[in-house]
Amino acid sequence: MKIITVVGARPQFVKAALISGEFKKRNINEIILHTGQHYDENMSNIFFKQMDIPEPRYNLNIQATSHGSMTGRMLEGIEEILLAENPDLLLVYGDTNSTLAGALAARKLNISIAHVEAGLRNFDFTIPEDVNRTLTDRVSDLLFCPTDTAIKNLQEEGFEKFPCKLIRTGDLMADSVSVFCKLIDEHPEQLDKQVLQLPQNGILVTIHRQETTKIGIIEHVIEFLNQLAAEHPVIFPIHPRTRKVIRDQQLVLHKNIHCIDPVGYLDMQYLLRSCKHVITDSGGLQKEAYLHKRKSLLLMNFTPWIELIETQCTLTTELTQPMMWERFQQTLSLPANFESNLYGEGNSREKIVDEIIQYLNEKL
Repeated sequence: MKIITVVGARPQFVKAALISGEFKKRNINEIILHTGQHYDENMSNIFFKQMDIPEPRYNLNIQATSHGSMTGRMLEGIEEILLAENPDLLLVYGDTNSTLAGALAARKLNISIAHVEAGLRNFDFTIPEDVNRTLTDRVSDLLFCPTDTAIKNLQEEGFEKFPCKLIRTGDLMADSVSVFCKLIDEHPEQLDKQVLQLPQNGILVTIHRQETTKIGIIEHVIEFLNQLAAEHPVIFPIHPRTRKVIRDQQLVLHKNIHCIDPVGYLDMQYLLRSCKHVITDSGGLQKEAYLHKRKSLLLMNFTPWIELIETQCTLTTELTQPMMWERFQQTLSLPANFESNLYGEGNSREKIVDEIIQYLNEKL
């Protein structure tokens, strides 16, 4: 069996570390193809170093351009590699441009596709990630769904009539929190010294989405964070896009906002464990906050993780300063249910690899 795994962004590196480790145990030939979508040292290379992901055999080095240009260049580059390698299956994660480009390239060549984190929806095609994940699902053969909601979404879209298989696996994030927090405890020397010096019990903030960093929106977000920082220490790992917008708009941050460069995965897990609350525009970090038993405010008006709303672990918000402040105050009194075990038992990686092996054995 030969499998090509396409990665390009932070959440995909984390998931790939877990699945790659399982492939290695089963002596499965996996080739890592890195599109280069995240090129910052702390957003890419450090993940491979910290989590023992096999070095990519291929790196397309396709970086920040428009969505159409990026996806098109990736599609061309991935297709060339697939033609040369002729794998039995292409594995993609999540909802990035790398995900969609990989799936389209494989489908055009009649190569089987497995999509990890299938079935998630914002039901809003103005969100690029929603376009990516929906189209990727439609052309995939194995749809690995993290939650019952994800299965239900696909069923309601008619996927049971398509030539694909829907599999409820639980969520790889539950695996990763267990695996990598243990690594932190055993090897704290891997943590960045700058991270260890940050205040404890503060508010952890991440902002990176195009919608959140638009001119006319980012000003409201920073005003909200400054108001927050007057009462709480704020830990703010700044995404390159966000840093550029803040600089270009000459926005001033409160002195109680501790700005740091983007951090590696282990450092982020440490920050999640040591913070009091989380404010983010990342659905993935919102989910990780739950796994660390931290309440969160999502800087979006919709979340694909509906179960986090239902268990009162998180809230969404409109992106105006008064509404963000009001919704944050509401999160403080949420009676969060962190014992609901929403994302499985931490054995998703075994289930995913079992299904891939069974599928390929039947196919080959």
